[in-house]
Amino acid sequence: MVYEGKRLVSCHCFFLLTAKFYWILSMMQRTHGQEYAHSIRLDGDIILGGLFPVHAKGDRGVPCGELKKEKGIHRLEAMLYAIDQINKDPDLLANITLGVRILDTCSRDTYALEQSLTFVQALIEKDGSDVKCANGDPPIFTKPDKISGVIGAAASSVSIMVANILRLFKIPQVSYASTAPELSDNTRYDFFSRVVPPDSYQAQAMVDIVTALGWNYVSTLASEGNYGESGVEAFTQISREIGGVCIAQSLKIPREPRLGEFDKIIKRLLETPNARAVIMFANEDDIRRILEAAKKTNQTGHFLWIGSDSWGSKISPVYQQEEIAEGAVTILPKRASIDGFDRYFRSRTLANNRRNVWFAEFWEENFGCKLGSHGKRNSNIKKCTGLERIARDSAYEQEGKVQFVIDAVYSMAYALHSMHKELCPGYIGLCPRMSTIDGKELLSYIRAVNFNGSAGTPVIFNENGDAPGRYDIFQYQMTNKSAEYKVIGHWTNQLHLTMYIQTTTLTVSMSLSASVSLGMLYMPKVYIIIFHPEQNVQKRKRSFKAVVTAATMQSKLIQKGNDRPNGEVKTELCESLDTNTSSTKTTYVSYSNHAN
Repeated sequence: MVYEGKRLVSCHCFFLLTAKFYWILSMMQRTHGQEYAHSIRLDGDIILGGLFPVHAKGDRGVPCGELKKEKGIHRLEAMLYAIDQINKDPDLLANITLGVRILDTCSRDTYALEQSLTFVQALIEKDGSDVKCANGDPPIFTKPDKISGVIGAAASSVSIMVANILRLFKIPQVSYASTAPELSDNTRYDFFSRVVPPDSYQAQAMVDIVTALGWNYVSTLASEGNYGESGVEAFTQISREIGGVCIAQSLKIPREPRLGEFDKIIKRLLETPNARAVIMFANEDDIRRILEAAKKTNQTGHFLWIGSDSWGSKISPVYQQEEIAEGAVTILPKRASIDGFDRYFRSRTLANNRRNVWFAEFWEENFGCKLGSHGKRNSNIKKCTGLERIARDSAYEQEGKVQFVIDAVYSMAYALHSMHKELCPGYIGLCPRMSTIDGKELLSYIRAVNFNGSAGTPVIFNENGDAPGRYDIFQYQMTNKSAEYKVIGHWTNQLHLTMYIQTTTLTVSMSLSASVSLGMLYMPKVYIIIFHPEQNVQKRKRSFKAVVTAATMQSKLIQKGNDRPNGEVKTELCESLDTNTSSTKTTYVSYSNHAN
């Protein structure tokens, strides 16, 4: 018997396959046994695919590792939540039901490619004349689901791998998290769109932050892969074009780091001690392990971390290493917590959420218990009662990309709605013209959507399928030994630093405190910032305004290691950097330039 996606051919057959699809079909046969048992399938008139990192990468040789509660389950449930809302909406796709087929990428591009081949099965034509059965009867085929569009993936490397397959079959794809600049290439990824901005915008925002802080000597650190390497490349290129920022070192974290790899990276960074600022385009796991290595080598207070959106405001990278992460400035696409999703997710139980095949595993992880014989084998772990409740018996905070998952699903729904209005005017349900949805036609409707998303901000795409760049700037601050991320500004085409920030050492050639020195040196400009913010406009060149912003901002950045060199605020050329230290006591300052 031959496996065909989710069904069996009813006789022993021999396929004479064309060379074009031999590899694809062989991969489908290989993944069939695992795929159907590890996917979520909801019937509907139109089926959307979903790709989510439900599990982390496994160890060498094992595709999948531990469950990812937030990045996996929260985001997956956000898609299910959006589908429920759309199907209940009488004004959006009325009398048309959306279904789903959701797969686990296991945070690995090659595994995701194998899984996503499920989405193209229905589009591969098979010539029945090339099928020979043992008893001479024709085989009976059950058609697989026809996937009209795909939501995902998360990691850029996964989206790139999947996009190369989906474009061959003209299946539109809308990502909720992939930000690599490479995906803006409309000649190579023409069926790819995203509701998050590309890293080219993020890199510009990070250069503006570095410039505002007055740093001209930094190191970069990237996770190997499209996201990390493309992000650092964009940062380097923009900083070179603007001038005034020199890259001390550009280091890369391997996909499969060896034992001690992160200790070596910290050692390398310490070879250029004046380049204390580290620009990080790294995945969540790599960030955590870098901070662990810095903590292990007693470098608390030395490094000034600037983290991309993969760090954002996540708890997991800084958990139990708050002091080494203190003062980190991070960036995240502007977002909002969706109250409706919170109510939905908190109400999920083992009894009412059986459609999610990974929910029992989440339940065990979330409540630290086991579910009968299928639960964890450790006898010391308590047995789940089923009466546990999310947010009551466990910590709960909405994952940062939930909003974008919802917006991605809605962008597909609005595109289908517009398509239905034009192709099936006055028709209840799907008309014959939409019985088989043309992917290229659907793509044109996706690129034309313009609606207010779940956070109230417009969801639109440019000609490359990119969303506009809107970011919040965070700082990881500690107060009385409790730590939290605080919004200290935002970026929309230019940087605006607006909020309450903590202070640090500022290198000045005077024996006065930083605040007194700044008051004497820059009082005219501070007057403008406070009383005439409309004149306080960001400039790309290192102007007088940039110097003032750098000095003002630098006097408020968290750092504990006041006795360490402060070379990052010097303005000499890279090859002539030296240090000139003046310690000041860490204090708290309320500051706003009121720029919009």
